[in-house]
Amino acid sequence: MVVTIRSARQDDLAALTAIYNHYVEQTHVTFDLEPFTVDQRQPWFDHYSATGRHRLFVAEADAEVVGYATSGPFRDKPAYLPSVETTVYCRPDRAGRGVGSALYGALFAALADEDVHRAFAGIALPNDASLALHHSFGFTEVGTFREVGRKFGTWWDVTWLSRNVG
Repeated sequence: MVVTIRSARQDDLAALTAIYNHYVEQTHVTFDLEPFTVDQRQPWFDHYSATGRHRLFVAEADAEVVGYATSGPFRDKPAYLPSVETTVYCRPDRAGRGVGSALYGALFAALADEDVHRAFAGIALPNDASLALHHSFGFTEVGTFREVGRKFGTWWDVTWLSRNVG
């Protein structure tokens, strides 16, 4: 499988929404409870740009979007600007095939030229694959929030990780 990584385009939004909705409906890894329409995801899409701290990259294989990675605001207050929160999602049929690594590689290469000092990621547990991906990119565990989210009638823990970027 040949994967191409590029900045997201408006015409990717339907595929990005479908990927995310799988995780909303089928897993505990995101704490959204209801799937989104493409129109509802537009504001999320609009806050990313092709340059700067807040990026959205897509992975394309066989002319289809098969995953994406983002860096977005960590917190709203101005002193947090040099920190970002990152995330990566892959289409379930492409998970475990290097797509997430390719996406994070491109994302962190782009962030190296920006005013970004630290990246953070929150991972709902259990999620060994995501922990392994983040550790492979130099993330270390900061701490775990116990029973911080409830989905599917179950309480879930979230481990936070961080890494230096610049």
